[in-house]
Amino acid sequence: MMCSHKNHEQHSHTRNGEQPQDDLMLCPQCDMLVALPPLASGSKAVCPRCKTTLSSRWEEPRKQPIGYALSALFMLLLANIFPFVNMRVAGISNEITLIQIPRVMVAEDYASVATLFMVLVQFIPAFCMLAIILLCARARIPPGLKVWMAKVLFQFKTWCMVEIFLAGVLVSFVKLMAYGDIGIGTSFIPYCLFCLLQVRAFQCVDRRWLWQDIEPAPRLDRAVQVGRTGLRQGVRSCPCCTAILPAEQTRCPRCHTTGHARRRHSLQWTMALLVTSIMMYIPSMVMPIMITEALGNKMPSTVMAGVILLWGEGSYPVAMVIFIASVMVPSLKMLAIGWLCLDANGKGKERPDSERMHLIYEVVEFVGRWSMIDVFVIAVLSALVRMGQLLSIYPAMGALLFAMVVILTMFAAMTFDPRLTWDRVNETIKKEPQGDGK
Repeated sequence: MMCSHKNHEQHSHTRNGEQPQDDLMLCPQCDMLVALPPLASGSKAVCPRCKTTLSSRWEEPRKQPIGYALSALFMLLLANIFPFVNMRVAGISNEITLIQIPRVMVAEDYASVATLFMVLVQFIPAFCMLAIILLCARARIPPGLKVWMAKVLFQFKTWCMVEIFLAGVLVSFVKLMAYGDIGIGTSFIPYCLFCLLQVRAFQCVDRRWLWQDIEPAPRLDRAVQVGRTGLRQGVRSCPCCTAILPAEQTRCPRCHTTGHARRRHSLQWTMALLVTSIMMYIPSMVMPIMITEALGNKMPSTVMAGVILLWGEGSYPVAMVIFIASVMVPSLKMLAIGWLCLDANGKGKERPDSERMHLIYEVVEFVGRWSMIDVFVIAVLSALVRMGQLLSIYPAMGALLFAMVVILTMFAAMTFDPRLTWDRVNETIKKEPQGDGK
């Protein structure tokens, strides 16, 4: 639904130090200054130029995130206590808990993969849920610690890969069905619930609302006009707490984050990370990512070999998922990042199609992390399939290289400043943001 809001004429008046500025916001994606309309519960404000969600309003903005986060932590505790999955082959059975997965990786001298699993699937999600509870409940903690927790919360959000690990577990089931009977343990359902609850907890926390609750935004000492970019008005947005600051002010007084009107050396950093990821991507596709030992025979397997094996066994949907996530997505993501850098550097059209380039950027930012699914599949297989010479699976060097490719491309997308794409576009949008029902 469309939420009620004031007319544009009321918002487009020049702002000064005496007028409230709480309804002003610079779009973090296209740098357009917009006046946020009053939001009803269940509505969100959307940038009129790039359609980015600027702010949202939830019913019970404190109770909902706390409830979901508390429930998620309880489900995570249950998921780590009881058996997770089990397998039975030729009368030999084996079952694992979540905490046993990194132990097996360490035992096989792959502590790096074990660390990735613990950090991305256990530690970061648990920390984020705890931070949501403490911040939304207004816990009595030092102001400096509260600011630090809020900063880390939104930085870590991208690195919570609980749902990706769960998808990897389901893919592992399909792969293992050819070898024996697969069953779920007592903790499998709690972990599925943890996945859903932590996603919902993140959805219910609005960045702008949370920072306003921690500390009011600093007052702007100059006049600004809605419908123009911050760069052309000498102001910038804090990349952490969204406060509007003078462009020459490098340190935000609210969250103490250092920033600039545009990310410094954004294209250089992005291209450096992109080239490094390409250099790692080629050997990661050629080198084995896992080794299957059956009846004493060791069979190395690459990413494409796994896809071909699944396709040959008739598991077409799973083969397509692995091929898209592990082959197509990284390749297309690297091409897209290179294209974005060329366009932002002025190597594209004279009149750039910024809306299309912005859509490409959003897709790249969203799908890149899903390439980690193959790494999690290997982690589950290596921990579960431990039956001596009858059947055992081990990780290989290709898995670590592929994980590094995914991480580097994620960093490349993070260092790219999407506002560079919009800087080449004339200011043609002169309307207020839309409010959409959620």
